[in-house]
Amino acid sequence: MTIFDSFLTTPEITAVFSDTAVAQAMFDFEAALARAQAAEGVIPAGAAQPIASVCRAELYDMNAIVAASGRAGSLAIPLVKELTKTVGLFNAESAGYVHWGSTSQDVIDTAMVLVTRRALALVDAELERLLAELLRLADAHAGTPVLARTLMQPALVTSLGLKFANWAAPLARSRRTLREVAARALALQLGGAIGTASVMGDKAPAVARRMADSLQLALPDASWHTQRDEWVRLGLEVAVLAGSLGKIATDLSLLSQGEVGELAEPSGTGRGGSSAMPHKRNPVASMVALAAARRAPHRAAALLSAMDQQQERGLGTWQAELAEWPGLFLSAHGAAHAMAEAMAGLGVDADRMRRNIDALHGLVFAEGASMAFAQVVGKARAHELLEALARRCVESGRPLGELVLEAVSSDPQLRGHVNPAEIAALFDPARAVQLPAQQARARIEALRAQEAALPPAPWPTRAA
Repeated sequence: MTIFDSFLTTPEITAVFSDTAVAQAMFDFEAALARAQAAEGVIPAGAAQPIASVCRAELYDMNAIVAASGRAGSLAIPLVKELTKTVGLFNAESAGYVHWGSTSQDVIDTAMVLVTRRALALVDAELERLLAELLRLADAHAGTPVLARTLMQPALVTSLGLKFANWAAPLARSRRTLREVAARALALQLGGAIGTASVMGDKAPAVARRMADSLQLALPDASWHTQRDEWVRLGLEVAVLAGSLGKIATDLSLLSQGEVGELAEPSGTGRGGSSAMPHKRNPVASMVALAAARRAPHRAAALLSAMDQQQERGLGTWQAELAEWPGLFLSAHGAAHAMAEAMAGLGVDADRMRRNIDALHGLVFAEGASMAFAQVVGKARAHELLEALARRCVESGRPLGELVLEAVSSDPQLRGHVNPAEIAALFDPARAVQLPAQQARARIEALRAQEAALPPAPWPTRAA
């Protein structure tokens, strides 16, 4: 990880994928393997404890092991070599049973599963916090009118609370989907040289079952050395999550622009400042999430492109997947954390929202007036009339509502069939927000029910 990566993620998720953490997960695999094999009589009963007792990363020179892995082509080879040497210092006979019947991909894949489980716990905790903040904001602002914008232009009036609820919905879906996919993907890898675990013979299934129970992992039907579908599917869902966080960041950054000024990220204590312009209040949380959304598609594409792994063990494909994997989680966690922090201290300027609506002189209510006219003169004619009135509004600066009422009084076809009071009400932001507000409250209730009904997480509910 470079210095430019560090401020786009968090120390907590960085530690999960550190050299020491991955190595310790590999040692956890080796200890579980030795204990399971001893229990099933695959290796001598007395060999497990000498092996397991030295499966601690702090006992080893990890820098030297990592350096040696470049020459060996796998981190597992120098790690197992050093583990064997260390066991031999205390029990020469037991050293001969280190890594018995396993292979490099078994230990590395399982280690990546173990650290990924911890990463998912961290991501899920931030998602839970972010969802709670968004639903709080949605509740508080269900009745707050705000401009909806389509194709980057003002469209109609909507509910700010509905906007927050809409931001929350994909995150809730990802939170559920991550649990469902992870329940299958967080699985033991134990196939031996070619995926058949032939060295362990008919004891292999029992050894695998003991290991899966010990490590609290799913027990797969078979080795998945080159069948990466479930694993890649998990990575792709993390990429989708990064995209959803990027959507929130895009909207927030646009609404935070000085010319719009409707929302603002928290500031102070050096947050979002400029090296040249003292007045700047940069949306740094949005920056982090947008960076994640930009990088995730390339990592996801790399995972997909590495799925055509050759025969029973991949050459270059598996290694490419390993190199890309942590980056997805570093980005997603950094983005979720940044957005949760932003929403916890979000500035909401409802007065500015109302001024931005009023500044458009009623143009955003044209659709409602057009539909009222359509009941009398037909949809096509009504649309034509409102287009002409909208042009006059822009040219003259007069409110569209006044022009529409004048059109009603001067047009014999409309006069007597269109109620002026009802037309005037169409230009009231408080009325325009009523339906979106109802939709916001319904959506908030549905999202809270979804959160309450989440399936159990296949990781610790509170990250260590």
